[in-house]
Amino acid sequence: MKNFIIPAAIGALMLGAGACTKNFLDLKPEDRISEAVYFTKPDHFKLATNDFYEKMISWEPIDGSNIFHFMDLGSDLTAYIGDEPPVKYGRGAFNAPLDDIYWNNPYAYIRSINIVLNKAEAYPGKKEEIKQYVAAAKFFRAWHHFFLLKRFGGVPIITTVPDVGGAELSAPRNSRYEVVDQILADLDEAIAGLPTEQSIPAEEKGHVSKWAAEAFKARVLLYEATWRKYTGVTTDFKGSAGPASDQVNQFLTEAISLAKDVMQNGGYRLWNYNSNGAMLNRSNYFLFNIDGSGGNPAGLDKTTNSEFILKSIYDNKLRPGGILLSHTMQTRILPSRKMMDMYLCTDGLPVSKSPNFKGYQKVSDEYQGRDLRLLSYVLGSGTVPANGSITLDGKLGYTNYKFSANNYPTYRSSGQESQDYPQIRLAEVYLIYAEALMEKNGAISDADLNSSVNLLRARAGVAPLTNALVDNNGLNMLEEIRRERTVELYGECFRFDDLKRWGIAERQLNQDVCGMVVGGANYETEFKVASKEHPGTDSTTSLYIQKNYETGTAPAETTISTRYGDVKAVLIDAAANRNFKRMHYLFPIPLRQIQLNPNLVQNNDY
Repeated sequence: MKNFIIPAAIGALMLGAGACTKNFLDLKPEDRISEAVYFTKPDHFKLATNDFYEKMISWEPIDGSNIFHFMDLGSDLTAYIGDEPPVKYGRGAFNAPLDDIYWNNPYAYIRSINIVLNKAEAYPGKKEEIKQYVAAAKFFRAWHHFFLLKRFGGVPIITTVPDVGGAELSAPRNSRYEVVDQILADLDEAIAGLPTEQSIPAEEKGHVSKWAAEAFKARVLLYEATWRKYTGVTTDFKGSAGPASDQVNQFLTEAISLAKDVMQNGGYRLWNYNSNGAMLNRSNYFLFNIDGSGGNPAGLDKTTNSEFILKSIYDNKLRPGGILLSHTMQTRILPSRKMMDMYLCTDGLPVSKSPNFKGYQKVSDEYQGRDLRLLSYVLGSGTVPANGSITLDGKLGYTNYKFSANNYPTYRSSGQESQDYPQIRLAEVYLIYAEALMEKNGAISDADLNSSVNLLRARAGVAPLTNALVDNNGLNMLEEIRRERTVELYGECFRFDDLKRWGIAERQLNQDVCGMVVGGANYETEFKVASKEHPGTDSTTSLYIQKNYETGTAPAETTISTRYGDVKAVLIDAAANRNFKRMHYLFPIPLRQIQLNPNLVQNNDY
């Protein structure tokens, strides 16, 4: 009998959370006798819970998952149009599917977790011996319930191991508020039972710590507080009960406290080696491809990175990423015009305000005096393009190098990249702290800014964010903190969720998506299409542009307003083609699940 919980194995028994071997012990239904006698020693729980680390979405495709479904592809920040699911999602061009692995997989993982928790209750030894592993299981159950909450809203909460005739299989959806309560309860137990990072032995580094659980709980609290504040009950499915009380300020207060605890006591630090001349001030680039001695010009290995609080661990020999990581990052996750203009100037002001911004007249102009994150993510370790060098070869003038291997494909070729994937990193905790303070109090002190977002700006070579800077230049502090989050976390699977919890997804996603500014006869980025269909032109572009625009002599253009007046930019996707609605804040429940369980109510308007 099929149901919404896919039967799953108890887990892969790894040599350690930080190990990359794949010795699997699949305890399938026919092995229940072995399962009954297995959980008799602490190491049994340790090995079983190690499998949970592999079930977080990261480089290696697990059970059909794809990291590129979540890395901001299709959002307002990326300049690419194709048939990929997130691109269709960003355009509001999708319907309820028959099946969805992002419903099936989390429930399969939750079932495996509940088996371990069930066995822990019957453990014959001292409970203290397995305390850490029980806490880790609670952490991962919260992790997967939160994934389901973000994607579908309220979902059935599963805390048992149902059999074929279990009542859970016909249970109705819980409200999002009940799901949040369950997530937070599991995280409270996880925090109480997990060790600090400092007490985890070197040979077991990679196991989830108390600080990771606190950071994750802060993420959940900020997400839900702002969702309730800005999106409210507008997406609640029919019959869903609202929150028992207004918890927005309560959630924000706790998010602030937890983030501060991690910041002050976690022992983590930003990975900043800009003082090393060989690094070319590109710590923001090399951070994301630390991968052996060739991962960066200073030869810094993974032991130097204490910014990643929780990570999926890879190894070039034992567990390479196994996907076209660098190729995809350089050809799909490309910055849009909007993203390029979100990067600040070094004086701490946006391009619309800074007297130092050089404009777009020459290719090199917009790179001058800018945020080092722009140089890191858009240029990698390369140099500013020379005037007249851009031919708009399908990348629309810009490339993305974040997460792309250093010296690709010389040092690492496609499928061999093995940098760790950051599930939670310190930079996000700084951003949670600042945003939660601003949301709760409507203000934030310069001291709190200095202990959080200004540490990120310092690494990026940008002047501090201060109340005076905001007041003297007609800026909005909350918008500037959100800008910091957008720029710092670009490509790390946050943009869609942020737009929805801020209640602005329709406005932001339904705008024109543009690429590089293009000019007239004297402008270095002027281009025309050269192809069999349009011969005799003096520069080239790709079939990708031709296929999408078929404009005869040049790709589509649109006019955008800047402080220098109206300028033309490549039009990647016109607003007329984009129809993202409030209903799209949540994905539809897969149709097969409703067929199997008629008590599941579909999300609104699907």
